[in-house]
Amino acid sequence: MVQLQILNYVLNTKDISILRDNNITGEYFSEYPEEYMFIKEHVDNYKQVPDLESMMAKFSDFTPLEVTESKRYLVDTIREEYLYSKFVPVIKKSAELLKGDSNEAAKYLQSEIVNLTPNYTIPTVDITKSDSRVETFEDKANNPEKWFIPTGFQELDDIIGGWQMGEEYGVIFARTGKGKSWVLVKTCEHAWQIGKTVGYISPEMSADRIGYRFDTVHKHYSNSALLRGDTSEVSVDDYYNYIDDMRKHKNGFLVSTPEDFNKQITATKIRSYALANHLELVAIDGIKYMTDERYKRGDSITTSLTNISQDLFSVSRELGIPIIVVVQSNRDGVKEDPYATPDLEDIRDSDGIAHNATKVISLGRKEDALIMEIKKNRDGVTGNKLTYLWNIDKGDFEWIPTDDDTSTHEHKEERKEEIKYEYKEKKKVVF
Repeated sequence: MVQLQILNYVLNTKDISILRDNNITGEYFSEYPEEYMFIKEHVDNYKQVPDLESMMAKFSDFTPLEVTESKRYLVDTIREEYLYSKFVPVIKKSAELLKGDSNEAAKYLQSEIVNLTPNYTIPTVDITKSDSRVETFEDKANNPEKWFIPTGFQELDDIIGGWQMGEEYGVIFARTGKGKSWVLVKTCEHAWQIGKTVGYISPEMSADRIGYRFDTVHKHYSNSALLRGDTSEVSVDDYYNYIDDMRKHKNGFLVSTPEDFNKQITATKIRSYALANHLELVAIDGIKYMTDERYKRGDSITTSLTNISQDLFSVSRELGIPIIVVVQSNRDGVKEDPYATPDLEDIRDSDGIAHNATKVISLGRKEDALIMEIKKNRDGVTGNKLTYLWNIDKGDFEWIPTDDDTSTHEHKEERKEEIKYEYKEKKKVVF
């Protein structure tokens, strides 16, 4: 079965690296030798994996599958099956020899051991001779939109550079009611706005409720009016027209709930979900709702969340898309200063989440102000704070420059002038 799974994995992903990088050759495909050779020769001749239609045209009895298992599982399983197939005839012959002469059986077994030793090559890159990173650097310089997704907060992008396309496991965490989900919706809305297809997994809220938050952030409709059906704030006709305009976008903002994953959200299912829908960013509004595929009896919550975090990072690296999760702070995150942002050690149940994360953004609230603090940034500085005046009902975030952030000097000066102008305009209003 695993041989068929791997062939389908190669066809579905259009990527032969699972074979090349793990030294999986035609010997491993005893049940599908011709199918393997067809794929290999197609890649050799045309520099790309054949599509499923070409495979079906050549092999009418080939069974197409949706492969949800991880790459690691597929590699480990086919290696084990291959080694087993080599062991069986040696053991049988040794048993036959043992009936006549145990010395001959021992000699034969010793001579075959070398052939039974797994030859698993480990891929390497000689960084002193490879120019791939120079090519990547050049492409990032010329095509930044291919490599980074802006967060929707320009000042945050000045510090962290945006969400990276791949090898990006971002964490947004805070205590209950501080705005984690709103910030997640805001950053996903911006990704959609610039043309990215977004997948949003919402364990606690329905698609409609996430949609209302999206509309508030995107169109600045009153969220309370949308929830209550208050047409004095939003007219039905205007709302329909707004939805019609959004239908013109080719990309989508796809919302899914645990029921869509048969109530078990796993890293492997998220991988399949991203591939099937051609997602360019995945957001998970609550890591605590995920299921650990590597769970063993006796494992703690900490172990499970660490496993999940490792697996999500692997999916991000494999698919080349950012995965952003929301995490709740534990009760120890309550400090003497009630407005302070929680620290990494305050992440509920697992420091493994922070360990595997590439970026960690901690949130705090002070009256109408939202405070962001960069607690981890694998590729840059940490400790910077950003303050935004936040009108939660209208989805407005207005940056207030402070000495704690490192947004560009020019941007700070521009914003200070805007604030002065806004203040003068407000003073002109007669109440």
